[in-house]
Amino acid sequence: METVVIDVPAQQDDYIVEGYVDVNALEPGDSITIREYVAIDGKNLRVFNTITLDGPTPEPAIRFHTKTLLSHMSYRVTITQTAGTPKSFPYAFIVELMDTA
Repeated sequence: METVVIDVPAQQDDYIVEGYVDVNALEPGDSITIREYVAIDGKNLRVFNTITLDGPTPEPAIRFHTKTLLSHMSYRVTITQTAGTPKSFPYAFIVELMDTA
């Protein structure tokens, strides 16, 4: 089942989003798929990045680099665990309005 990590709807101004997901809990036999979506038209979310990880991973966190989005656009990150014992994955994201008015 695909679980939403962060879902940022359209904002009142252009904005920046970035963050991290901690994948350190992955053990042998665990597998996850992380997807990033963006709605360029503000309505239809499209996958633009997919990361598949099998545990354990050499790096304990995934960084989602800065994206600059227009106010009408939306952004989403999801995780789907495809194998192994169900895990929880801590995360931290920041959304910053650019105040371009």
